Amino acid sequence: MGIITALIVGLIVGALGRLVVPGRQNMPMWLHMVIGVGAALLGTVIARAAGIATETAGVDWAELLVQVVVAAIAVAIVSGVGGRRGVSRY
Repeated sequence: MGIITALIVGLIVGALGRLVVPGRQNMPMWLHMVIGVGAALLGTVIARAAGIATETAGVDWAELLVQVVVAAIAVAIVSGVGGRRGVSRY
């Protein structure tokens, strides 16, 4: 279940990541979403390695929180770094 939630969280956080970083980004929306998915999957791995993720019948809120935090940080970093590169267009 962690992989499915990582995909969903990654898509949402990746799309919302564009709003986190102020200014104009030179990255397309799909790239934000791909970064969000990759980071959320990394969040699943981190949660399981740390022993936070448990097999529950419902939603594992601790694992979900780790996924959201890692994905939000990754999207903000990459769009902040990538958004300031390149040629400014006026």
